[in-house]
Amino acid sequence: MWYKQPVAVIECVPNVSEGRRTEVVRTLVDAVQRTPSVRLLDYSSDSAHNRSVITMAGDATSLKAAVIALFDAALTTIDLRVHSGEHPRLGAVDVVPFVPLEGVTMDDCILLAKETAAEVAERFQVPVYLYEEASANPARKSLEDIRRGEFEGLEAKMSIPGWAPDFGPARPHPSAGASVIGARMPLIAYNINLATDRLDVAKKIAAAIRFSSGGFRYVKAMGVALEDRGIVQVSINLTNYEKTPMFRVFEAVKREAARYGVNVLESEIVGLVPAAAIVGTAEHFLQLASFTPNQILENRLRATS
Repeated sequence: MWYKQPVAVIECVPNVSEGRRTEVVRTLVDAVQRTPSVRLLDYSSDSAHNRSVITMAGDATSLKAAVIALFDAALTTIDLRVHSGEHPRLGAVDVVPFVPLEGVTMDDCILLAKETAAEVAERFQVPVYLYEEASANPARKSLEDIRRGEFEGLEAKMSIPGWAPDFGPARPHPSAGASVIGARMPLIAYNINLATDRLDVAKKIAAAIRFSSGGFRYVKAMGVALEDRGIVQVSINLTNYEKTPMFRVFEAVKREAARYGVNVLESEIVGLVPAAAIVGTAEHFLQLASFTPNQILENRLRATS
């Protein structure tokens, strides 16, 4: 009997420190898109954050080549010495996570992260920190801990015992800073916009829901101003949507906002999202009884194809 060989698919979601110059973002996206065997799934930019998120998929070899091409393009177009934005950042290519999707394990992604980090450091002289599952250092698994102090405080931070990079020189790259490369499970970048310009309200709500200040276990959040729109935003990363679902976070933000007499204007997903996260949210709000994923038309089609 003939068996179909399982396909190895890894997702990679680089975040780059440019979201205003569309021609630069296009150059970065083109560098990824020209890489053989890499599928560009999505890219989005935010001018207030001055940041873009690129989502691609492929096997280990093709994704490593795409990340190297991305660094090559970013280092010639992005200079953090003249960069500003609402989102914290450490490097021109700020963070590069590898996510196992199909036919691969987390260990495969950890190996890919380490190999990619080593090549980036050697080729571009950019110091690289490993994070999440790729880091063996408990104090350096969390992205926010590594990025604390940002680009401007990087040189001083790297001189502190225990904060030398995992790969590359023990000094920042002059214009590109440092990068964080790792392996993790799927993450949802989820923003909730508030119908107010009160930044203090957004920051208080972010503090109420994020794990580091007593909120939900798998939530990272911060309050930012969207000055071009005259509103504020609770910018959220959900690191485990199964254990802390989107609807729970959304309802908590609504409740917290109501305490300050503020309404939720809208919410948005940055990049791509697992179907299960949206289905779970619909199931909750529609109060669906005995609903299963097999009732989704596309799922049934894939299962019977």
